[in-house]
Amino acid sequence: MNSKKQSLKTRRRILLAVWILSLIVISNYGGPISYGFFFAVTLLPILSFVYLLFVFSFFKIYQKLDSRDVVCGKPTPYLFILRNEGFYPFTSVSVKLFSFYSFVEDMDEDTEYELLRGDEYTFETKLTCKYRGEYEVGIKEIEIVDFLRLFRLKYKVPSTIRALVKPKITKISCLNSVEAINGLLQREYAQIDTEPDVVVRDYVSGDSIKHISWKVSAREQSLKVRKIVGEEKQGILLVGDTKRYFKDMQEYLPLESKLLEVMSSLGIYLAENGMTYSAYYREGQIKSCRVESLSGYQEYYVMLSKVRFNSSESFAVTMQELMDKGILWRNKIIFAVLHQMDDDIMNMVEKLSNAGVIVVLYIVSDEACDRYIGQCNERRIMVQIPIEGELEGRL
Repeated sequence: MNSKKQSLKTRRRILLAVWILSLIVISNYGGPISYGFFFAVTLLPILSFVYLLFVFSFFKIYQKLDSRDVVCGKPTPYLFILRNEGFYPFTSVSVKLFSFYSFVEDMDEDTEYELLRGDEYTFETKLTCKYRGEYEVGIKEIEIVDFLRLFRLKYKVPSTIRALVKPKITKISCLNSVEAINGLLQREYAQIDTEPDVVVRDYVSGDSIKHISWKVSAREQSLKVRKIVGEEKQGILLVGDTKRYFKDMQEYLPLESKLLEVMSSLGIYLAENGMTYSAYYREGQIKSCRVESLSGYQEYYVMLSKVRFNSSESFAVTMQELMDKGILWRNKIIFAVLHQMDDDIMNMVEKLSNAGVIVVLYIVSDEACDRYIGQCNERRIMVQIPIEGELEGRL
């Protein structure tokens, strides 16, 4: 692009130098040849610019995406048509794409198209959206250069395509965090089977007083609650972060897209492996979905597609509300997908793990989280996910 601009400036300088030379010639020598040369050099750029306006008036472009509802990362049929509806041939016409949010296969933006009178050029290919969200894709600008390559006219396509992009579905072969949890669960269940009335945990708000082990509480100098067979937590819960952290679309789209990709990947993995789970997030109020089968996952995926991120939301507030309602305490395993860790969230995770809940945190961030990851143990597992990167082998 810079080389094109430099070439354009060089041609303009050359034309200006030639025009000044023609002035010097007619001033010193006169004659029909000198005047003819002067008028030719003066009129040619004017005619070239008028030609550019004619191309702008009669050049037409049509583009079509197979469907406005597309899935992030999935190629969708796309075509565009260039048409010369004027009386003159068109040269040096190129198109510019919305390249940050999507890409078009086998298409080079540096290609310049030439169309004779009545000609039509059709390009059929596929377009892939990079991020979940709603944004413009395909061709955004047309660039026309005159036949002397002195002027360049750029203008926006009057009718762009606005795609509604759903979260990416990434199927993973193995969930490392579940593998790590299995050993702990097997040891706990074996212990409960042999000592059903002596295994205890810390008392948390909402526990029944009748389940308090007063003997152990007196010995430990803190309230302890018996873990009794039949009362053990069994559920799996997913909770997602819906806070918008940035104002610029080029910053918040990749992050939000990756957060939902992690949520959808966890959901489909659990559903395919026959694990029932409930998913929660906050959008003004707590919203939820229970998944008991693959068909239930489809409902969950539709829910994820409609999630709206908002700067007023807070993941810590979401977690606290779920704790206050007793929802988090009833589950054996909690998968949380968030962007930023803080001390408030860490304190809640500690309370949950002390109460016998296993918490797995997926932190979608490119910033170092070593301070919190260093506090991991069997019951609180933290996994950092880069915003731009594949999920296979990371979850």
